[in-house]
Amino acid sequence: MEYKALNVPLHYVEHGDGTPVLVLHGANVDHREVAGALEPVFAGTKGYRRVYPDLPGMGHTPAPDTLNSGDDVLDLLLAFVDGVIGDEPFLVAGHSAGAYYARAIAGRRPKQATGLALICPLDENVREVPAHQVLHASIDPGKSLDPHAESTYRDYFVVQTKETLERFRKYVAPSADLTDEAGLARIGANWQFNASPEKGPKYHRPSLIVTGRQDSMVGYAGDWDLLEHYPRATFAVLDRAGHALPHEQPDLLKALITEWLDRVREHDSK
Repeated sequence: MEYKALNVPLHYVEHGDGTPVLVLHGANVDHREVAGALEPVFAGTKGYRRVYPDLPGMGHTPAPDTLNSGDDVLDLLLAFVDGVIGDEPFLVAGHSAGAYYARAIAGRRPKQATGLALICPLDENVREVPAHQVLHASIDPGKSLDPHAESTYRDYFVVQTKETLERFRKYVAPSADLTDEAGLARIGANWQFNASPEKGPKYHRPSLIVTGRQDSMVGYAGDWDLLEHYPRATFAVLDRAGHALPHEQPDLLKALITEWLDRVREHDSK
């Protein structure tokens, strides 16, 4: 599906009916990675319309010269929300850079965004990032991946098994050829918003922050600083998980997301 927002055609897919859940992927992939992680959570659960857009420069959404910063992408996503979701309440979730945009959307639409879930969130104050380490390896990815894909897999995953390799091949690797490197570099040079997502009033809706203890890309320590702004947040640091946490700890992530959805429903029923 496609929706033109601010003259940019955003490609997206959606599943299910009911309360909209806007889900945003991270950098250098497309919607398939985060959809592959969260669709099993929603399997058998009725009442949610999951909306997965490709962010600019990734998947099938272009990154035209009009997009030069994180603020430009945020404006685009807000226009997408207005056109595809409208003015009804919705939930917002994101992984990595997608979580950075999710925070800003919740901050701009605190009454409409009734719940926020952040997975390995990118933050302006990244600190104490651990070095990459492989905790468990039971396969040789070089036997089935080309050298570039093998390098990406080895650098991304701290748990290297037949299962994580299959998830990489299915949800991560296919997006490589669909990345606009120049567009991402242009936007990435000014990725921080002019105003922090947490600059405004505290966000009092049920929230979830899930981080990986071995995340060598954004770490977990800096995300602790977000808690003050989110009084209804559960904060979890998962061992045996790096930035590829959705693939390495899918069962724990499912339990945490399910509990977050329960809290959102409880809050909305008051």
